[in-house]
Amino acid sequence: METQDWTEAEYFAYLAHERRMFAWVLHYYGSLSATNARDAALAFYPYEEPGDLRGLIFHDEAWHWAMLRIYGERYWQTYPKFQHPTQEYRDAWVMPEPTGDA
Repeated sequence: METQDWTEAEYFAYLAHERRMFAWVLHYYGSLSATNARDAALAFYPYEEPGDLRGLIFHDEAWHWAMLRIYGERYWQTYPKFQHPTQEYRDAWVMPEPTGDA
C-alpha cells in the first residue's frame, strides 16, 4: 500500500498496531514494564502529518526497531536467534481493521 494513499483510519490503525507490537517486544524481550514500553512506543512512533514521507518508519517492522533498542546495532549478529521475529511475536501480530475513526 502506498503511504500517500492511506486514509486517516488506515494510518491510525497501522500506527496503533506498530506501537502495540513495539511495546510488546520491549515488554516481552526487553523486560520493560508495560507502562514504560507503551510510553517508549508512543515516543518512537509519533503521529505524522500526511505527506510523501509519512509512515517511512514502517519500512521495517516493530520487531526490528525494538530489537535495535534492546540489543543495539547488528543485534542479529550477536543474537542470531532474534534475526527474525519469533513465533510468539507472530502470534501476537494481529492487524486490526480500520474503523473509520481518525
